[in-house]
Amino acid sequence: MPGKADLELDALREEAATCTRCDLYANATQTVFGEGPAAAEVMLVGEQPGDKEDLAGEPFVGPAGRLLDEALAAAGIDRSRVYVTNAVKHFKWEPRGKRRIHKTPNRSEVLACAYWFDRELAVVQPRIVVALGGTAAKSLLGPKFKVTESRGQFVDWDRDPMILATVHPSSILRAPDDVSRQHAKEAFVADLTVVSTALAA
Repeated sequence: MPGKADLELDALREEAATCTRCDLYANATQTVFGEGPAAAEVMLVGEQPGDKEDLAGEPFVGPAGRLLDEALAAAGIDRSRVYVTNAVKHFKWEPRGKRRIHKTPNRSEVLACAYWFDRELAVVQPRIVVALGGTAAKSLLGPKFKVTESRGQFVDWDRDPMILATVHPSSILRAPDDVSRQHAKEAFVADLTVVSTALAA
């Protein structure tokens, strides 16, 4: 039987389905809200849904999601106990032939969507938040934050959970060759292992 927090998340998801806080809703298939247990100890925050997520209505179901699942398993983090969401809940894209190509959300779009993240965070109350990639990290830690300088380390912020930033799994998929991709994945797993170690402490 779902608990009070699970019901609160369901209500938030239903409310977000009709979100028009910025213009991105107009060209997206649907709102892609966060998913996972309300009692999750870890909350992963990506940038925005991609093409497959936009069509499925679920976060991290494309190739980057599969890589994320593998990395979480390698780091010893149970995926079923993780809440996954995005800083922006609608897919921002531009046409390229017949394909819809990801376009980075701007600051105003991220700020408009912070409304939903704040409410997700208040319900889930995770022990640790992990920002995946620059857009997510800047949305949570300010526009001057650089993942390249502080990845894999817990940093100070103005909320209760511990927070750590790392790369977005999609950046690993864009590595130029297999060797680079493997090294990038190993570094990503190492960052997530910092999280699993903190959970076990």
